[in-house]
Amino acid sequence: MIESNVLLAFFTTSVILALSPGPDNLFVLAQSAQNGRMAGWFVTLGLATGLIGHTIAVAFGLAAIVHSSALAFSILKYMGAAYLLYLAWQAFRAAALTGQQEPVQLLSKGNLYRRGIVMNLTNPKVSLFFMAFLPQFADPNHGSMMAQFFLLGAVFIVATIFVFGLISILAGGFGDKFRNSPIVQKTVNRIAAAVFIGLAIKLAFSER
Repeated sequence: MIESNVLLAFFTTSVILALSPGPDNLFVLAQSAQNGRMAGWFVTLGLATGLIGHTIAVAFGLAAIVHSSALAFSILKYMGAAYLLYLAWQAFRAAALTGQQEPVQLLSKGNLYRRGIVMNLTNPKVSLFFMAFLPQFADPNHGSMMAQFFLLGAVFIVATIFVFGLISILAGGFGDKFRNSPIVQKTVNRIAAAVFIGLAIKLAFSER
């Protein structure tokens, strides 16, 4: 099995990567500021669940299909971009309701959780990243490669939950503090929508 010092190096690297600006942590930031810290936590759990899917894909070699097929890559990325644009529309709609001083409907925990899953699974670059990143810390001389990939995937998920959880607490705390202000709520919702649109554009024009 993988040595402890290698796992520690992998965990440290994973934390640094999770802190680097990217679609997932920006997604958590936007949702936490818009809907509160608990929203960020459930989105984080959804994203972590999506990472399980990517880990399985890499372990069983399914990610190679996305890597070799331009069509599969394009389908996934455009599905992800379309979903992000849908979330942007919802955020703008919520801003309009706040501006009319009508109550903004809170998203259910299940809805937030599913958002995280869809956001992660429809980003083909995550599978490609896993396929390039995980093998660097696996060694055929230390047992089953599949078992090592699952272990590394689990460590990466723990690092992601740790970092994104902190983002949820910080961004959610800001949102909670100003949630009773219609002007601030409208601004936060529009910023969230702008983030979603930016992520959609970035994903739509991403290349393998």
